[in-house]
Amino acid sequence: MHGKFHHESLYRGPELLEKLAALRVALCGAGAIGSNLADNLARQGVLKLRVIDHDPVEEHNVSTQLYGEGDVGVWKVEALRNRLFRTTGIEIEPVRKELTGGNARQLLKDSDLIVDAFDNFAGRRAVQELARAASVPCLHVGLFEDYCEVVWDEGYRVPRDVAAGDVCDYALARNLVLLSVVIASEAVMNWVADGIGRAARRRCAIWPCGTSGSRHLRVPSPARETATARGACLLLGERPREFPIIRRQ
Repeated sequence: MHGKFHHESLYRGPELLEKLAALRVALCGAGAIGSNLADNLARQGVLKLRVIDHDPVEEHNVSTQLYGEGDVGVWKVEALRNRLFRTTGIEIEPVRKELTGGNARQLLKDSDLIVDAFDNFAGRRAVQELARAASVPCLHVGLFEDYCEVVWDEGYRVPRDVAAGDVCDYALARNLVLLSVVIASEAVMNWVADGIGRAARRRCAIWPCGTSGSRHLRVPSPARETATARGACLLLGERPREFPIIRRQ
């Protein structure tokens, strides 16, 4: 009988799975991106996963996050621990604390890789400052207004907080969340395999149709034009690729 990582082994090989099993990942945030990304990484072979979050599951989280109605009221890190153990048999390390500049070093210690999935300026900045001070590789994954981005820390600029409402209060939020999670997962896999993500300082940004959000990012002019003219593009380095997406009404 095949093991639970059979398909990953077929594609990535046993050597990469061994590296993933030994990798110590600190995932900051267990919300829309964090919970779904934790699920992806666990199913891809990451066995040592620390998840940091201090919020409980609320009913409106069910539409974009990994949790179900039965998890409402439960601390997100505890709900995530239970869910991942049931589905993958992996026991994550849940940390129910708010990460700040004062405790970041303690909460992120002994990490081989930090993944920032926070949705606020203060949290993202605290993660970035610690990652740079401790020279720990860090991948930032997040939504902002009506686009999302996956950026290695060398090229990352912490975005301001959304002026009003929740960053997920957007019609295509779940689609953008899942798309960014897929890209972030592959960025982690590539980095574990050969360090390509960090060394190349690649940036990936995703815009939905009808947005001018490209002004927020420092990307080459041809890529900016592609993003605004064609409506929906995936930007990786300087080679934009179009992907189908439902047009906003």
